[in-house]
Amino acid sequence: MRKLIISAVAGGIIIFASLYFAGMIAGSKDNRRPPSQKVVKTVFVDTVKNTTVPIMVPANGNLRAKKRVELYSEVQGVFRPGSKLFRTGQEYAAGQTLIRIDASEYYATVQSAKSNLYNLLTSIMPDLRLDYPEIYPKWQQYLNGFDLEKTTPELPKMDSEKEKFFITGREIITTYYNVKNLEQRLSKYTITAPFTGVLTEALVTEGTLIRSGQKLGEFINTGLYELEVSVSKTYGDFLRVGKKVELFNLEKTQTFTGEVTRVNGRVDQNSQTITAYIEVSGDNLKEGQYLEANLEAKEETDAIEINRSLLLENDQIFVVKDSILDLMAVQPIFFTDKTVVLKNVPDGEVIVAKPMTGAYAGMLVKIFDESKS
Repeated sequence: MRKLIISAVAGGIIIFASLYFAGMIAGSKDNRRPPSQKVVKTVFVDTVKNTTVPIMVPANGNLRAKKRVELYSEVQGVFRPGSKLFRTGQEYAAGQTLIRIDASEYYATVQSAKSNLYNLLTSIMPDLRLDYPEIYPKWQQYLNGFDLEKTTPELPKMDSEKEKFFITGREIITTYYNVKNLEQRLSKYTITAPFTGVLTEALVTEGTLIRSGQKLGEFINTGLYELEVSVSKTYGDFLRVGKKVELFNLEKTQTFTGEVTRVNGRVDQNSQTITAYIEVSGDNLKEGQYLEANLEAKEETDAIEINRSLLLENDQIFVVKDSILDLMAVQPIFFTDKTVVLKNVPDGEVIVAKPMTGAYAGMLVKIFDESKS
């Protein structure tokens, strides 16, 4: 009995001692978290200074030669070889033969008509000497200068009615204009370059039978090009002929200076745009080349230009006042793909210059100090 009582007392002491020490251990554990340090973000800022901002309207298009000729045949015949092969990329000087069509048969017809006119003139000379001695010398002089191998010269001027009736009655005028008509058509068997340029399209080759009305190719002047661009009608009133335009290629590696030469007076009903034509020249330019242009539409006074990502959806921007972010309402005037022109921003206002993630009004910030960096 005594052993049972001693065992029970010893067990109770052990249990109470265990609970006591467990409470001490639990009480000694520090569950308090250290206070979080307040992080102050650094911002890049700019001080506002309103100036006159030019509104640059971006536009783009493909170059086309200002002087271009589509070559068509008005006669029929075999294409004869010339001094140069009729091939794409071939250069020709002004007046040089592009295409020569075989005209031997037609040439004989023209010579026959010229011979007939010469015979008629010869037949009237005796009558002129007897009946009209005063006009005989000029017609004799004309006859002496008549060459079957050259273009028929213009008939002498007829001063009196009698002279006119006499010449007309012998069918000389009718025959003369018939010859000039044949000579005009004969000249169409040879196509010459109207200006110095290059052949950009060749649809026939030497030996081809060419038919009347057939397209033969295309010839352009490589010295001068035009860029056709479409501009919103909002800025159509500000486009003026003679304005200088900066042009650059797609890679932004080459820059050219163009000039607005024409502005279409009609607005496209579908796109509500106005077409402007910019003249540009350069050794590195090619037909069909893609160029981008910056058209100076107008100048906006008392405005600033900032990165487009700084403008919030509700037309507000972040400003810094006493190290705290605040929102300011602004008036957007013009957007480009990267920037926006704003008004109603007072001079001296400190605005955020680079976008911030998680920014909000009332946020504590620190202005970046360039001198310390």
